[in-house]
Order: sequence, then C-alpha cells, then structure tokens
Amino acid sequence: NDQRKVIYQQRSELLESSDISETIQAMRDSVLEDTISQYISPHSMEEQWDVHSLEKALPAEFRLELPLVRWLEEDKQLNEAGLRVRVIEHAQQQYHAKVDVVGAEVMHHYERAIMLQSLDTHWREHLAALDHLRQGIHLRGYAQKNPKQEYKREAFELFSTMLDAIKREVTQVLMTEQVRSEAEVEAVEAPPAPE
Repeated sequence: NDQRKVIYQQRSELLESSDISETIQAMRDSVLEDTISQYISPHSMEEQWDVHSLEKALPAEFRLELPLVRWLEEDKQLNEAGLRVRVIEHAQQQYHAKVDVVGAEVMHHYERAIMLQSLDTHWREHLAALDHLRQGIHLRGYAQKNPKQEYKREAFELFSTMLDAIKREVTQVLMTEQVRSEAEVEAVEAPPAPE
C-alpha cells in the first residue's frame, strides 16, 4: 500500500507539472554516478580503476563518447572526483544540445511521456512480481522465518530495484534518442520530385 501511494503520488506530480527537467537531470546524474562507480570505486587508488571499460560503457549505454584515458594522461592532477564532474558536465552539454535542437517545450513534453511510460510499465511488472512472491512466501515458514516479515523485506527490495530500473531506463532513452529539427525531418520525409 505504501509503495502504491509513492507511485501514484509520483504519477500525479508528473501529470500536473509541465517541466520535470530538474528531476530528469538529478536522475541522469545519479545513474551516471552509479555507472562510473562500477568501474571506478569511490575513494580507490588509480591503479584499481578500469577506465578503458568505462570509456567503452559510456557510449554503449548513453551515447557518451568521451576520451577518458586521454584526459587522465594529459592532466595528471585529474582525480576521481574531477573525472566524475567532467563526465556529468559533458552529459549535460550533450543533453542541452538536444534541447536546443527541438526546443525546451517539446523536450519537456517528451521527458514527461517517457517517464510516465517507464513508470507505468515497471509498476505493472512490479505488481506481477509481488503477486508471484505472495504465492510462494508461505514456504519461508519451513525455513523458520516469519513469512510476513520476509514478504515485506523482499517486496521492499523489489521496489528499490524497480525505482533504480526506472531511473536507468529513462536516462538511457533520453540520452540515446537522436533528435532532429523539423527541417531535417521534412527533408527526409519529403517525396522525391517528379522527373
């Protein structure tokens, strides 16, 4: 019930607001931070970093082509925090370039649509997963565990996983989608001139 309230509250906020760009930016920053942390553990030594893999992962997941290895070779003072800031700044610049092409209003409408679609899809999947969990939770009693407490714990884990999946999916879609101006679309869709 608490999870339902959270999701429905987020849904109503999405439907009421015309500009969710701050939310989208916070999600993008969070997802990029998590992605960087997979390859560069926070507060780790430079020898433990896997910069080459991160340099491959960023374009694969977010269409973010960044010369991380070259940055580190050219700037010996560049530390983990500085690298994170640079990656996030480049992601923002790339995103703002898309907004400039189509206009802020169109982009805000698109952001809302993608966010709502992702939220609804993942919520339906989450409800199905909870139903599946409820059907098998009685078996926890055989393992000397309280089925009700286990259900609450596992449902919370599923909910956290769902929220992370929504953030990642929305960020990936908005970062990887290619946007075109109306003139570019019309040029592609224009019928060939009769000969």
